Amino acid sequence: MEDVKLEFPSLPQCKEDAEDWSYPMRREMQEILPGLFLGPYSAAMKSKLSILQKYGITHVVCIRQSIEANFIKPNFQHLFRYLVLDIADNPIENIIRFFPMTKEFIDGCLQSGGKVLIHGNAGISRSAALVIAYIMETFGIKYR
Repeated sequence: MEDVKLEFPSLPQCKEDAEDWSYPMRREMQEILPGLFLGPYSAAMKSKLSILQKYGITHVVCIRQSIEANFIKPNFQHLFRYLVLDIADNPIENIIRFFPMTKEFIDGCLQSGGKVLIHGNAGISRSAALVIAYIMETFGIKYR
C-alpha cells in the first residue's frame, strides 16, 4: 500500500510593516492571516463601523454565550454576512463541534475575496480557539 502524503499550503509571511503587538491593542481587531481578523466585541460595535469598512470586512463570526445574546449581537446585518454561534464560556464546552461550520464560513468568505472578523466578548478564548483551529486545519499544523 502506498503512503498518502497530505499537501497543505504554506503559512503566509508576516507583513513587513506589521506593528509589534502591545497589551492595549487587545481592544482592537488584529489581522491574523490575510483577510482573517480576530478581536473583542468592542471591535464590532456600532461605533466601529468606519473601521470595519476601512479594513474591508464583509463577514463576521459572532461568538457569545446565550446569556450574552441581549448585548453581544450582530449590529450590521444589512452590511455584513454573519455567523452567530452560542458557545458557553466554560472549560467543558465542546467547542470543536462548531468548527466545521466556522471553517466553511471563513473559507467561503476568503474564497469570494472577502474579509472576516471573528469576535467573542473579549476575543481571547472561544474566538481565539476557533481561529487557532482554522489555522491548524488549513495549514496542516499539528498540536505537538
